[in-house]
Amino acid sequence: MNQRILLASRPEGRPALENFKIETVPVAEPGEGEVLLKILYLSLDPYMRGRMSNARSYAQPVAIGDVMEGGTVGRVVRSRHAGFAEGDIVLSHSGWQSYAVARGDHLRKLDPAAAPISTALGVLGMPGFTAYSGLLTIGQPKPGETVVVAAASGAVGSAVGQIAKIKGARAVGIAGGPEKCAFARNELGFDAVIDHRAPDIAAQLAAACPGGIDVYFENVGGDIFAAVFPLLNKFARIPVCGLIAQYNDTGPRPAPDRLPGFMREVLSRSLLIRGFIQREFADQRPAFYEEMAAWIASGQVRYREDIVDGLESAPEAFFGLLEGRNFGKLVIRVAE
Repeated sequence: MNQRILLASRPEGRPALENFKIETVPVAEPGEGEVLLKILYLSLDPYMRGRMSNARSYAQPVAIGDVMEGGTVGRVVRSRHAGFAEGDIVLSHSGWQSYAVARGDHLRKLDPAAAPISTALGVLGMPGFTAYSGLLTIGQPKPGETVVVAAASGAVGSAVGQIAKIKGARAVGIAGGPEKCAFARNELGFDAVIDHRAPDIAAQLAAACPGGIDVYFENVGGDIFAAVFPLLNKFARIPVCGLIAQYNDTGPRPAPDRLPGFMREVLSRSLLIRGFIQREFADQRPAFYEEMAAWIASGQVRYREDIVDGLESAPEAFFGLLEGRNFGKLVIRVAE
C-alpha cells in the first residue's frame, strides 16, 4: 500500500495540518518505459509553500487533492525500462508518498558508493546547484570582494558561502541563533557571521562589511534585505532565489512607499538584481556535479543534514522549515 500526503486546501498565511490529507491507496503498476519506486528520502524545501498557493508564480500550483510535490530519492522495486534494474537508486520528483511510478527518462541514477544518497537532495542536488549557478552566473564573486548570504547554515546559504571562499571572496553569513552562527563560522569557514535575531543587526552587519557588500545572495528578504541594502557597493550583484521571510504573507506589508527611493538607488549605484530559478541554468549541471563532488572530497565544502523520520512527519517538519527551526538541509527519511 502507498501512503501519500495530499494538498487538502490552500492556506491563508501560515500552513496548518488541515491543509493536508494523508491517505493510503494501492501501489500502482508501472507501464512500459516506467519504474516503480520505493521512496527512501523526501526533500522539504521553501519553494513548496508557493506551490500550495494559486498565486501567479513561475510554476503551476499543486492542485487540490493532488500529492504534494517534492524531490525524492528512491529504490527501483519493479522496472519496465531497459535503463533501470531492480535495486537501482535514483533521483526523482515523486512528491510526498511512499511509492511512486515514474518514467525512466525523468530519472537520474545515483551511485551510493560516491556519496550518501540523501545528498542528491541537498549539497549535490537542487539546493547545492541553486547556490552554484546563482552565485557564479549572477553574483560572479571576485577575489577580495565581500559576499553576504542569509540563512547561512541552510542548504543553499551554506554552499553559497563556501563557494564564495573557494573563489577568493570574503563570506559573511547571517543565521538564526548562536548554534547556527557558530556552525557557519567554525565548521563552514565563514569570515563573519551575524545573528539575525540581534537587535542591532544593521550595525553588526556594517562592522562585518567595512568595505561594503559586493554580492548579496538573496534567499530570505524582509528585514534582512533592509539591513543589507544600504551597504551595497556600486555595481553590486544580487541573485534572488527565494524570499522565505515573506512566503506566509497574505498581502502587502503596511509601510511607506519606498519603491521610488529603492529604484533611485538601483540606478545610482548601478545595481544588478536578478531573480532566477535553478533550472534556467540546466546546462551547468554536469560541471556542478563534477566540481561540487571534488570540493566535498577535498573538504573545501562541508554540509549538514537535518533528517526527520517518517512520511507522516512531513507537514510538521515543513512548518518548522518555514520558521527556521531546521538546522541544515531538511530531509524526511521515508524508508530504509
